Amino acid sequence: MTTQLDPAVQEFVDALNDNDQDRFFAMLTDDASMSDDGVERNIAQWTDSEIFGSNGRMQVVTVGDDGTDLVADYTNSRWGSMRTAWRFTVRDGKISRFETGQA
Repeated sequence: MTTQLDPAVQEFVDALNDNDQDRFFAMLTDDASMSDDGVERNIAQWTDSEIFGSNGRMQVVTVGDDGTDLVADYTNSRWGSMRTAWRFTVRDGKISRFETGQA
């Protein structure tokens, strides 16, 4: 197990924590997809609700699978704090899919 995030995943986390939507979406492929607790979601709607519209913040706790899986303490003004798991698929240096849910 590695303790360092894949560079694309690190940029995703940094952009999220900086509330930088332009940087965040620049890290996603044009055909990126995501799910939350196993349910497919629209990325623009989900990120507006769960990240950018609710001051989302992520503190990485553990890193696995060559830096593409992580467990984080996630906080936003909508739900408060929760332990979450994140799995990323990286293609050509960008995130093509991410899956998240309670850990």
